[in-house]
Amino acid sequence: MNENVKMLFGLLGGLALFLYGMTVMSESLQKAAGEKMKKILALLTKNPVLGVLSGALVTAVLQSSSATTVMVIGFISAGLMTLPQGISVIFGANIGTTMTAQIIAFKLSDYIYIIIFAGFMLSLAARNRRIKSVGDSVFSFGVLFLGIDIMGNTMKPLASSPVFLQLIHRVADAPVLGTLVGTMMTLVVQSSSATIAVLQNIASQPAPDGVSSVLGLAGAIPILLGDNIGTTITAVLASLRQSRDAKRAAAAHCIFNLSGTMLFLWFVKPYASFIAWLSPKGAETDIISRQIANAHTGFNVTMVLIWTPLLAVMVRIVMRLIPDKTSAPAGVLSKGLPSLLSERQIIGQPTAALTLAAGEIDKCAALVSDMFTALCGLTRKNIWETLISARKTASEEHELNQKTSESITSMFADGVMSEEQASLASGILFILGDIDRMNTLSLEILENIASNSREKKVYSKEALRDLRKAALSLSDLYARIRPALQSGESSALQDIHEQRDRILHLYEKMRSAHVERVGRGKCSPSLTASYSAILQDLDRIGNSCVNLADTVSGSPVSSPADT
Repeated sequence: MNENVKMLFGLLGGLALFLYGMTVMSESLQKAAGEKMKKILALLTKNPVLGVLSGALVTAVLQSSSATTVMVIGFISAGLMTLPQGISVIFGANIGTTMTAQIIAFKLSDYIYIIIFAGFMLSLAARNRRIKSVGDSVFSFGVLFLGIDIMGNTMKPLASSPVFLQLIHRVADAPVLGTLVGTMMTLVVQSSSATIAVLQNIASQPAPDGVSSVLGLAGAIPILLGDNIGTTITAVLASLRQSRDAKRAAAAHCIFNLSGTMLFLWFVKPYASFIAWLSPKGAETDIISRQIANAHTGFNVTMVLIWTPLLAVMVRIVMRLIPDKTSAPAGVLSKGLPSLLSERQIIGQPTAALTLAAGEIDKCAALVSDMFTALCGLTRKNIWETLISARKTASEEHELNQKTSESITSMFADGVMSEEQASLASGILFILGDIDRMNTLSLEILENIASNSREKKVYSKEALRDLRKAALSLSDLYARIRPALQSGESSALQDIHEQRDRILHLYEKMRSAHVERVGRGKCSPSLTASYSAILQDLDRIGNSCVNLADTVSGSPVSSPADT
């Protein structure tokens, strides 16, 4: 095989192992510690400094700034974090992500295989899901370094290639060109950690003198700056088709790295001299990997120190770049609105995704509340107007509900959730099922009444009054349950079953009243079957309300198909 082709395959294979190890390690760490990281983010965002610290800590633990950034964008979209809080966490994430380069700078070649073996055995022997995730993290950590080792060995012949040396010198002598190279590398690979690992390997190759680096620290820093610009694409992709605040958080991430790059490009050589003075001493090929890691850390720490006091300025900038638009009326969603969970980046972050699911549940619940409002306001004069509006609302609820359910199901299929997260996701699916069922039944009642009206079979004023009274009772029951769906607080739901029994008694009175009206000639006997069907639909809506209350309370719930 041609040596150049062999070298290319070796580089690509090593990069693939690195990316695989990085991805699996991040996912496994999220399974092992994701919920704790979520609590840390929730607790430590009281002020910008704590937000920065929490962002740095969470990213250092999860080993992925993308995971933290996507999680923050999810929290902002769900309304669980304000824009300034989210931006401060993203600032900290930029510091936390430098831990990867610092770890890579350690010479672990002699321990790679024992790390892989230890992680494999721990994952194989573990019965606890969390311990298994730790084992997977250790295994993938070893695979990550195996990829780095393969890339390093593959690149060694490049040091003697005149073409490669000429290309490297051209990049090293033109900081702007180096920045563009780093940006393009990260845009292609979608991982700044991977491109920095490649950079550390290239820089570690000896020049013709056998001692100095083929690239040098001054030549590596512009590429490093470009890597920081390229990594912002993940945040941009995660924010697409989400809330405006989520887009603003992504914009803040871009501004942070772009402003830092434009500043540092003026001081590449002085900064390189400072990092060389600060870092360990020795042969350049032996220490440049650590120097690059320190330069990466220094860049992000400096920019955090600059921007944290100017957080309010950053907020104003992104608010100006992405201004508010006129929002739709409460409870109304634009046609075809996709679920916030539909983006693959969010689905891959179960902690953020399940948090977002709470927001999606609330949107669906609000639309069902609108359906109850329609039933409560129904009269003989507004039947068709009410039905047309209700059809639109029901369609929007069903579409949003279906997309959210599909996204959660995709997380089950991808296997990205811990056992605890999977249990929570199952409960969410039960809730979504009952909400959608109430939506369908409410529309069915309106269709029933409108269909009879079309055939000149009009319910009496007394019958519609009784239906409005029953709908109002269900609306009150549902209004008590809705806040608990968000908060999980079930103490206010203790007498839900008693309230449900009172509504059942109301149905019996309505049925008797209808028979009496038929006997007096006030209602047509031909409407009896339809009226009974409406009462049955109302009864099923009540069952779904109780199911929701039981789900929040942690009681066993029946499948929507069973009731």
